[in-house]
Amino acid sequence: MRRKLDLNKNEAAKAVIASVMGNLRCWETEVCAEGRGAVDKCWEDCDRATVTRRYDRLARFIPLFDRLLFLPPNLRRSAVEHLHLRGGDSAVEIGCGTGISLAYLADAVGPSGRVYGVDLSPGMLHRAQGRCARQNRRNVDFYECDAADFIAPTPVDGVLFSLSYNTMPHHRAVLRRAWNALRPGGRLVIMDARLPSGASAKWLLPFSLWLMKHTMLGNPLIEPWKELAALCEDFDMNKYLFGSYYICRAVKPLVEPAVQDADAWYDEALLDPAHRIAAE
Repeated sequence: MRRKLDLNKNEAAKAVIASVMGNLRCWETEVCAEGRGAVDKCWEDCDRATVTRRYDRLARFIPLFDRLLFLPPNLRRSAVEHLHLRGGDSAVEIGCGTGISLAYLADAVGPSGRVYGVDLSPGMLHRAQGRCARQNRRNVDFYECDAADFIAPTPVDGVLFSLSYNTMPHHRAVLRRAWNALRPGGRLVIMDARLPSGASAKWLLPFSLWLMKHTMLGNPLIEPWKELAALCEDFDMNKYLFGSYYICRAVKPLVEPAVQDADAWYDEALLDPAHRIAAE
């Protein structure tokens, strides 16, 4: 009787494994909920209205996603520390979401400094404004706009992308605008998730594509650290949680070399087609 039970358990386990593997194969060709076509191990970006609606719906769940996606403790604070801000400085967070990182930025620049929070989603900004009001932070201004359209009131000392860069379909245009907003000697920091290197990436990619398409709309195929490193020589990058998260930082040179072509810092022809951005 016991052997029969053990056999039943083994058969049940095999059935579960087969089901999971079948789902992984399905995820590779899952049709996007927005009707934009099959995933098939590549990425097609959603339009601005779709991104706005998605993040309006997700706004109240952001703390839950931090836990579900195993965001390392204090990683947001560490990203802000990489900016090396001082009292009286100014900083902008591109894609500020519900304002979790704005508190660290506001503390870093102090009452005499200024922080600008930029987001496309009114639902996210509503929560960010409420958070800052409850914390009595009066040195934060909010801008509801596309990050590529944002113009900082004055050159800033720091720019932060905190779990937002991968979600922007036109991320290279946004990066150019953010880099131009920096004063000479200012720092730009990107903190985000990434696929770990090695054999595990092959198995994680289909699931990551499926998960991001149905939740945060973050493109797991792009490599922001390469785009940021191409802007200057003063660049560094640190990885966390077995390479699943990273913080990369670039310092804007005091004198930038003259470039004939404003887009010369990346060559579109050299990019893998799966990494190209459909919205650009």
